[in-house]
Parts: sequence; structure tokens; C-alpha cells
Amino acid sequence: MHILLIHQVFAALDEAGGTRHHEFARYLAAQGHQVTVITSSVSYLSGNALTPPSAPLSRFAGEGTGVRVIHAANYRALHKSFLHRLLFFVSFMASSFWIGLGVKNVDVVWGTSPPIFQGATAWALARLKRVPFLFEVRDLWPKFAIAVGVLKNKVLIRMSLWLERFLYRRADRVIVNSPAYVDHVRERGARRVDLVPNGADPDMFDPSDPGEAFRTRNGLTDKIVVLYAGAHGMSNDLGVVLEAARQLADRPGVRIVFLGDGKEKANLQEQAKRLNLTNVLFLSPVPKTDMPQTLAGTDACIAILKPIEEYKTPYPNKVFDYMAAGRPVLASLPLDGDAPRLIAAAQCGIAIAPGDPQAMAQATLQFYRDREQGEAMGARGREFVVRHFSLEQCVKILEGFIKQVCQADRPLKRSDVQGI
Repeated sequence: MHILLIHQVFAALDEAGGTRHHEFARYLAAQGHQVTVITSSVSYLSGNALTPPSAPLSRFAGEGTGVRVIHAANYRALHKSFLHRLLFFVSFMASSFWIGLGVKNVDVVWGTSPPIFQGATAWALARLKRVPFLFEVRDLWPKFAIAVGVLKNKVLIRMSLWLERFLYRRADRVIVNSPAYVDHVRERGARRVDLVPNGADPDMFDPSDPGEAFRTRNGLTDKIVVLYAGAHGMSNDLGVVLEAARQLADRPGVRIVFLGDGKEKANLQEQAKRLNLTNVLFLSPVPKTDMPQTLAGTDACIAILKPIEEYKTPYPNKVFDYMAAGRPVLASLPLDGDAPRLIAAAQCGIAIAPGDPQAMAQATLQFYRDREQGEAMGARGREFVVRHFSLEQCVKILEGFIKQVCQADRPLKRSDVQGI
């Protein structure tokens, strides 16, 4: 099969950002499928160009992966305001559509959201090429954007809700990465919905690695290191982590590390400076290939979202990497949500109510006082990922669904995929 993936924020293992699709694409290519990816020429995390301005449409194949990646030119100033971000998305819709027209002999077009706008490009290309349209939902946009106040304009909200329903109804198959998303997309018109959860590659991580290189390089030797890795945006509520760090200021053996980038990073750094926090450290994002060494140098890892009802549903991808690395999870997420239930099932961390810096400080102290408990949690988390959420298991399920959508007259047998 030739699979065409439209994904504006596609990141390879040697780049910063989520690598779910790069890892999936590598596996599919290894099974003999041809994978072409059209992605942005601009980093969503930083807004910096990924390709030289003189060659905005440069084409290259991921070395040794069998995956062809095409960078489409698009607007850069995405972090200035919501309007600029919208221009960023719309410009990619146009450029990726134009490039996609030139990709030949495609068997299926795979669109992924967010951003949802690229789903329209994937749908249009699939219809013009007369092939199935597979739509992946990784985030309930625009529902989440409305809930956190990013999307406020009533006209834009109506248009976004219309586009969401349009894509769900016209997809030949919808896949979601959280079980809590299934009802949402069905209620809005999706005909066939299947789950392909986030996962992690346990072989990438060595839980026995003490992480001395990371600790030495960043002055963290002999400290209890609690790490947040990921986007620094409005949804992540990282001000709560800073307030927890303020409450832990009298514990010189504790360090809170922020690894990543995003629109709110400068504000968070300024807030830490105002509070005179000497127990926090801000680090630039690193490629996925550097994450095993980074996570090895931690004692616990944070997953956090704002305390809103809508955030009961996500399965944050970082949680699975934390677990695969054998590190306990400190989850500041709605307690009746899917991710805390998963953490409870795996017995791999501590879940606290979101928006509560005192609870976060107390949970951090628990790791500080009892390293052995944290190590035991981390070991259980890794075992849980190996048994239920390994990358290989997840992508085998995806491959089975892609085969089925390309051969709609052949029912998918249980033996075609390995369940989770």
C-alpha cells in the first residue's frame, strides 16, 4: 500500500516534538508499505524554519526509514496571536494540498487532528484521488480550544464545529487515541470508529540507567529530579508546577525541571524569576533520541493539564514514555479521567487533583522521602507498557485498520491484529 499522511507537526526521532507518527510510519515502511508524509517547513514548538528559506519545498527521505517526507511552505509567525496561528494552519492547508496533488499511486489518505484544518486537505485529496479517507482524532478540537478560551469568536466556533462534523461524517474510517473520544465522534456523525492508543517503544529505554550524564551536565547530581517534558502552552497549567516549586523552596535536595518549548515558556521563566525560584531549571526541547538519557536522569515525571471537565478524556503520550522509561508518573489530571485510571491500574504513580499546587508539592515530597517506592512504581509502569501499550502492538492494530479500509469488502479477522 502507498499511504499518504498529511500532518503539519510531524516530527522525526531526531527532532523535538511528538514522534508517534514517525514511529508508526517507520514500522509501516518496514512491513513493505510506502509512506509519504507532507508536513510543515516550520516548527510548531518554536516557530523556527525547519528548511532553508531558499528551499521551502525541499524533499528528503528519512534516512534508513523508507519514509518519504515532504516539507510544505507555510506562514511562520504562529505564536503572535490566535489569528497568526490560524494563518499558519490555513497556509499549510493550501500548500500541502498543492503538493499532495503531485503524489502518485496513493491507496489511502490519512489525515490527523489537531490541527483539524489539515483534515480538510486530506479529505479533498482522498476524494480527488478516489481513495479512502482515514481520519485520526488525537485531540477533541475545537472542544478543547473552546474550553480553555483559545477559541472565542462565535463565528469561528460555528465554522469549526461544522468542519468537525463534516470530517467525521465523510471519513471512511475514524481512529482515536483515547477510548473516551469514541462516543464524542460517533455522536457527531462518524460511521466507523476504532481505537489506536498512544504507546511507547520499551526497547528505546533502559530503566537501569542512572542518568548520570544528564544529571552531571545540568548540575543535578544528588538531587531528587522531577521533570515535566512537553509543550509549554495554555492547556498545560505549568504555573501550578511553579507554585509547587515555591512551596518546596526549603528543600534544597529537590529540583523541578521544565523541558520543552511553547507559547507560555517565556512567561513561565519570568514568573520563576519574580518568585526567585532557585530550585527550577528550564531546558530546551530535545529530540526523541535524547529522551532515554534525559528520563534516566529523573526520579519522577509530571503530566499536567488544566482543571476542566474536557480534560478527563486524553491519554497524554508523554505518560507512556515515562512508564516505558521506568519512571513513576505524577499526574495532575482530573481524577475520574482515563489517564489517572490507567495509572491506577498500572500502580505506576501518584494522581492528584488538577490545579492544586499544594498536592503537587506533597506528592513531590513523597518521592523525595521514599525513592524505593518511586522505583517500584516505575518498574510496574514499564511492565504495564510492555504488556499492553508497546508501540509494536499499537501500530499492528493501525496497520490492520488501514488494510481494512483499503479492502472494504473483506471483514477484518481477529487474527489480523493483536489486541491490547
